[in-house]
Parts: sequence; structure tokens; C-alpha cells
Amino acid sequence: MVGLILNDQISPRGDMNSYAENFAHEDYFMQQARTNGQEIGAADPTAAVGNFLKFAVNLVNAKAVVEIGTGSGVGGLWLLSGMSSEAVLTTIDSEREHSKISRTVFEDADISPTRYRIITGKLIEVIGKLADGSYDLIIIRPALDLFDMVQESYRLLKPGGLLIIDQVLSGGKVADPTQRDPESISRRDAIKLLKEDERWSASLVPIGAGLLVANKLT
Repeated sequence: MVGLILNDQISPRGDMNSYAENFAHEDYFMQQARTNGQEIGAADPTAAVGNFLKFAVNLVNAKAVVEIGTGSGVGGLWLLSGMSSEAVLTTIDSEREHSKISRTVFEDADISPTRYRIITGKLIEVIGKLADGSYDLIIIRPALDLFDMVQESYRLLKPGGLLIIDQVLSGGKVADPTQRDPESISRRDAIKLLKEDERWSASLVPIGAGLLVANKLT
């Protein structure tokens, strides 16, 4: 009987992903940013992931947030919607076009420029210049140099801070051992690191293309 109950609990019933995505509501500026991102091929978070990011900044009362992979600004808008007026978002992207359209949508949404800074450059180099132990929450999207960015995140986060890796499961590719492309391997290595490193407490959340949420313990 217990086995039957457990199997029933984990058997898929209905489209959970669509249900989760429709739970979140995106405002006009988020929708506009998403359209812009689709036109240039930006890797933006889904609505459900954006809503989770808003929840996370509220949960930890984040005053200083780093977003690695600005995209079209969708993620930044979700983060800023959950951050207090005195909190600051630092968002970093290697593509100048991404930074440009994100700045435009932030301005269109009438977000004060004191609430964010947009930095364009080689990601790992920019991250290396950020101050130790100064951030409450870090979000990473790109797979390139992901292992190194996770290591840097430990340095940047305050004790108890949160690290969130968006798109960490590549929509299912990472769970398929036959997928040996560089991005899948990079994400698997990062998952393994955070799972085995006792300085972190981590969990996988299967929304969007997959989230890994890790709490810095010490």
C-alpha cells in the first residue's frame, strides 16, 4: 500500500510545467523585454523562474544582488520587482546589445538608475573584481565558465546567501547521459560540485529549464 501511494505521488498528472508557468503574471515591461529577447536570441528566464526569483529576494530580504547573464532584462525586472527601494541589482552580460536593450527597458519601466548597475564585459573577469562577502543573492545563467563562477560565488556571498543557477538542467539535456556537449558537461560539473561541497546546501527545482538553489552555509 505504501509503495502504491508513493508511486501515485510521483506519477505525472497533467502538465505541471504549464500550470507553474501560468501561475506567474508578467507585466507589460516584462512582456516587452521578453519579446526583445526572442528577437535577439537572449536566454531569458521563464515566467515561473522569474516569479521564483522575486520570491527568493523577498525571502532573504536581499539588499545586494548579482545577476550573471542579463539577457533582455526579463530577469532583472523580476528581481527588481521583489527588491526594496534601497536594494541594488548588479547585472552582468558579455553582449553589449543585451546590456543596451536591458537599460532601455529599465528606463521605460521608470526604475531609478540608483537601483541597478549594468556591466558589460567578459563574465569571469567582471565577477573577479566584485567585493568579497558583499552579496545576498547571485543568479547565474551562462554555462561557459560555470564551474569557476560557482567558486567565485562562494567568495562573493555573505554567509547564508543564496546562489541560483538558472537553466541548469538545459530543459532535460543534463539529465540525459548521452548528451556530451560542452554546456551539458559544464552544468553537470557545477551540480556535482554543489552537491558534494559541504559548504553548501543545495536542491534542484524542475521549473523552467531547471534551477539549482544553493545556500552558503559558512
